[in-house]
Amino acid sequence: MKQHILSGSQAKKIILHAAGLAQPGQFGKGIEAVYKLIDHLGFIQIDTNYVVERAHHHAIASRVPDYKPEWIDELLADGNIFEFFTYGTGYIPMHEFRFSLPVKEGFLSRRKPLTPPEISLMKKVLDRIDREGPLMVKDFENDRPVASSGWWDWRPAKVALERLFLDGSLMCTRQKNFQKVYDLPINLIPGDVDITPPTSEEFARHVIRRSLQSLGIAYAKDIAWRAHYAKDNLVKTELEKMAAEGEVCQVSIEGLNTAPLYMLPVYKNKKINLSDDAFILSPFDILNVLRHRLKDFFDFDYQIECFVPQAKRKYGYFSLPVLVGDTFVARMDSKADRKHRILTIHNLHFESLKPSLPTIHKIAEAIKTFAGFNQCREVIIKKSNNKQLLKAIRDHLS
Repeated sequence: MKQHILSGSQAKKIILHAAGLAQPGQFGKGIEAVYKLIDHLGFIQIDTNYVVERAHHHAIASRVPDYKPEWIDELLADGNIFEFFTYGTGYIPMHEFRFSLPVKEGFLSRRKPLTPPEISLMKKVLDRIDREGPLMVKDFENDRPVASSGWWDWRPAKVALERLFLDGSLMCTRQKNFQKVYDLPINLIPGDVDITPPTSEEFARHVIRRSLQSLGIAYAKDIAWRAHYAKDNLVKTELEKMAAEGEVCQVSIEGLNTAPLYMLPVYKNKKINLSDDAFILSPFDILNVLRHRLKDFFDFDYQIECFVPQAKRKYGYFSLPVLVGDTFVARMDSKADRKHRILTIHNLHFESLKPSLPTIHKIAEAIKTFAGFNQCREVIIKKSNNKQLLKAIRDHLS
């Protein structure tokens, strides 16, 4: 099988263009651009961490300059997107609803046998929502015998609702406080949406196209990752067939000895111009969630440290990668105090490079924009590993 050879610079351009980060506003502005972005990526991951604005809003705001968080609610209400799982939970274009069905089947097939009381409770939950309309966990009687000991220790009604959500019996929307509202699929899926279950082969090929459209260049394991909850994961088998058919192409990168890499043929001769703008990215951004890709393609060794014991953290609890052009130049551990309108950067850590003064100004402008997006008027930077660059950033912000 003939391989398409790319330089490291070409590979980075393709990856960033696929991620929607080649230029600011790559998909335009307004709510239409938000939908175009979600439709292009196929999935925007949700995370509940609220140290700074939540991951899905952050990822969109990085790419849609005038983004307003309420636009997601509008797209949900209009039936343009829905919430469910790929490799995590997030927003998916509604016209691809049928491709969520193998994942739901996968959750159902892995479910442990339920007890009669659990089955009875699930039936009661469904019956109430059918009769009364959309409900939240708080609408069900507090059936917990003892106090909760954490997020993993859900009360029975919550467990029943989530089981019904995962197997497709229920869907959900969100309130402004991010609490889930559960409803029947018939009330949320527009009538013209195809709900025919795909074959295992059809699902696998959909996942391959979708993954490569958002990742640009990927290993087989990265592509299959998007389908790992599905009951039948034929991604690696179908990937080989699609490569033989020419629907995807195998690539290699000069100076990089890796497992086979794949991309869509559209990128063979595509001219991509990268801006030198600064992007402050979420840890759960599509560009960052597969950390080995950052190491292999960008020489950036990144880990989100909110899952790391405090004593072992190097950069901070919620460290955000800062990208300029095709280079990760810094990471900033940030927290938004929305009440007092202060964005605190506990640690602004620069990588081993010497950014130019114009680049420093772009980083400072990106910080200012990020603060405004987080409803903050003031920026406080507590420490940095480079005093000279820190002074330049502070001077620009002031």
